[in-house]
Amino acid sequence: MNDKPMGVAVIPVTPYQQNCSIIWCTKTMKGAVVDPGGELDRILMAVEEAGVTLEKILITHAHRDHAGATAELSEKFDLPIEGPQKEDQFWIDKLAGYGPEPGFGQSRPFTPTRWLEGHDTVTLGELTLDVRHCPGHTPGHVIFFHEGSRLAIVGDVIFRRSVGRSDFPRGDAATLVRSITQELWPLGDDVVFLPGHGQLSTFGQERQDNPYVADSVLAG
Repeated sequence: MNDKPMGVAVIPVTPYQQNCSIIWCTKTMKGAVVDPGGELDRILMAVEEAGVTLEKILITHAHRDHAGATAELSEKFDLPIEGPQKEDQFWIDKLAGYGPEPGFGQSRPFTPTRWLEGHDTVTLGELTLDVRHCPGHTPGHVIFFHEGSRLAIVGDVIFRRSVGRSDFPRGDAATLVRSITQELWPLGDDVVFLPGHGQLSTFGQERQDNPYVADSVLAG
């Protein structure tokens, strides 16, 4: 018997190796795809292998490598889309401007079923995840946190020994650092985070040695 409340599978997709994830309630096997950027066939194969029944799509932010296949997936299975925060509308609109490329296909804009705000919650089966609004990389970026698993899905806010870029339109470095220190650190040093690219880490580890947001760096 699986004693973990939440199952997680990570499928790196697109030429940017974006960590698309499938998360699900292990009791009901109902779940969501988080950030379907592209390579939808691979994502759906992983859903089938995990035995998950999709309930919805969750979006951290609307950059193409995180949201490019959202419209297609939503239409294919009539799935509601939750997230990001409404300030990312202009990034959703930009999805119409990309041509098909290997690993992406034809990106299209979508209309979220539900915009998310900080301290909202989302549900999967019998699970509840907390939402935090973490602008800086994009203005409408959100993250998802499951208290029972001590796991946060953080998109491109923070990475192992790095942070998200802030030089895109409406990005801001100071805002990004504030999001990390005020929205992520309070969740706890023991929290494992799944970033949008690269390996997992913990908030505590990043507070020790991340060259951008370690406690010693910010104190200096």
